[in-house]
Amino acid sequence: MHIQDIIKQDGPSLSFEFFPPRTKEASDALYETIAELEPYKPSFVSVTYGAGGTTRDLTHDLVLRIKETTAIPPVPHLTCIGHTKAEIESILIRYAEAGVSNILALRGDPPRDNPNYDRSGDDFKFAADLVAFIKKFNESGRHPDPRGFGIGVAGFPEGHPATPNRMLEMEHLKAKVDAGADYICTQLFFDNHDFLDYRERCEIEGIHIPILAGIMPVTSTKGMKRMAELAEGARYPAKLLRALQRAGDNPESVERVGIHYAAQQCAELLDADVAGIHFYTLNKSKATREIYASLGLSQLQS
Repeated sequence: MHIQDIIKQDGPSLSFEFFPPRTKEASDALYETIAELEPYKPSFVSVTYGAGGTTRDLTHDLVLRIKETTAIPPVPHLTCIGHTKAEIESILIRYAEAGVSNILALRGDPPRDNPNYDRSGDDFKFAADLVAFIKKFNESGRHPDPRGFGIGVAGFPEGHPATPNRMLEMEHLKAKVDAGADYICTQLFFDNHDFLDYRERCEIEGIHIPILAGIMPVTSTKGMKRMAELAEGARYPAKLLRALQRAGDNPESVERVGIHYAAQQCAELLDADVAGIHFYTLNKSKATREIYASLGLSQLQS
């Protein structure tokens, strides 16, 4: 289903993100997670792409397996770094032939084993260039849907780590939208004021496409540190830190605090008419299922 049709459905979109497993055991665990979450009728699930395209084949295999074995629309990530136009075109052709309807177009990260990767030879310098290329592919009529791929891009409510100038950051976002993006999916955040302010600034910039809020509940202190690395400096509000401090070293208490806090975030966002909520699941279902249960989110998708 094209993202334009997903967004038009009643109520906010509710979606999940997975990353491609590297082992049979991890693959089996992921499919148990998918089986647990499928009854919640997610609007779509996105599948990540490794730094520098290192999990390209794994991503493609997982996307096709989800499409073939579930009723959930998959949205593969696609990144600029390390790819030629010919490679991207080949990937788009494979997805189009498989009936995949949407792509999340990202700049991407350099390969982990080469943090000083030289981008001077890359065909796509910015995510806007990749969006424009996908848009051109759409116009070629090679996708079974006359609209071609629905195109998503990333947004950063707390600010893009590589662009401290927030006015310039919004100009970059506007460039992605003008190139053909259909929706924005934000990086995780823990203060709803950041998201709501970001949404307002988008309106001021003339950006009027749907903005989905990225939510990742804290489920462990170790995971909390990992989140800060993934989001390159995620800000943890004092309210959340105090609650986690009260939980002490008890893993179950930390998990309960994190899920409760995320559920409160979701409730406030729903009250603020958010276009959608995108859950970063880390390939696990418990936290997401408990948030759904506490808010009655499954009823919104019935």
